[in-house]
Amino acid sequence: MDEYELHERLSRPTPAAVDALRRCPGDVIVLGAGGKMGPSLATMLRRAADEVATRDGPPGARRRRVLAVSRWSSAAAVAHLEAEGVEVVAADLADRDAVDRLPDAPNVIFMAGQKFGTQGAPSATWAMNVVVPAYCADRYRDSRIVAFSTGNVYPLLPAAGGGARETDAPAPVGEYAASCLGRERVFEHWSNTRGTRVAIVRLNYAVDLRYGVLVDVALKVWRGEPVDVTNGYVNVIWQGDANALAIACLPHAAAPPFVVNVTGPELLRVRDVARELGRLLGREPTIVGDEAPDALLSRTDRMRDTLGAASVPAATLLEWVAEWVRAGNPLLGKPTKFERRDGKF
Repeated sequence: MDEYELHERLSRPTPAAVDALRRCPGDVIVLGAGGKMGPSLATMLRRAADEVATRDGPPGARRRRVLAVSRWSSAAAVAHLEAEGVEVVAADLADRDAVDRLPDAPNVIFMAGQKFGTQGAPSATWAMNVVVPAYCADRYRDSRIVAFSTGNVYPLLPAAGGGARETDAPAPVGEYAASCLGRERVFEHWSNTRGTRVAIVRLNYAVDLRYGVLVDVALKVWRGEPVDVTNGYVNVIWQGDANALAIACLPHAAAPPFVVNVTGPELLRVRDVARELGRLLGREPTIVGDEAPDALLSRTDRMRDTLGAASVPAATLLEWVAEWVRAGNPLLGKPTKFERRDGKF
């Protein structure tokens, strides 16, 4: 698989994503689209919207707009999105006036956030993860909003229990996780007081082939570096599936908010992941540490019942990642730091 095929797969709409846009007419705006997932999600929206129009739209109807908002530090990302038919909007979401000037859209996907650097600059993290959502929730209070969150809002739970359910009480560890819960509370407040329709996506470890937990482990195995298995269990999901499931949340946005865990169904043992990647890469992994009994894990019953299941199993992801790393293909250089158990990023 090369980068062209990777981009195509990451942005390939599922039937559920297409159906969601059929049920939610009008333009779509992606706020904070410049991160690891934003460009492929915006492209998937464009492709899904065009599929709906081809099947259902009257000839000559206005093409539904898909807008991607970010400060845009990558000219290549901008060029790629524009070539796909996505309208790129440059704006600083931390600037209230800039947010107020953004185009109207009845459908919003909110992806803005900050994780790394929290330990050194916690106030900046809180501003990005709480203040920016307040600006955007107010600006789009009459729209449907799908807001990305994280499984970090849950406590560490015994692996034997299968992970957290959406009905479990949050108990975030560290400032990053606490600020993410703050983001959720902001959207919840607008939903409860203004009637804003909101869906909150608690995502656990999306995997591209250029970053993600499996890439982190594969690189350590490939380079002969030790793999610490103290934080010994993870859930992961193919980023293309995560994109599609987030889009599928649009018709479920509600007041009070619809909350859903989005991740893969398998409980992966990091030790087993390292060994399998070692087999695929032809390298013997160096494993250190002993598994703690608990980890950040999520159950996906609600996701499967309302949105559908992930389509790419972990075994396939391991094969793809090993092939990508062995070929020396490009990486994003953004480790997940999934090994951290103290919430310090």
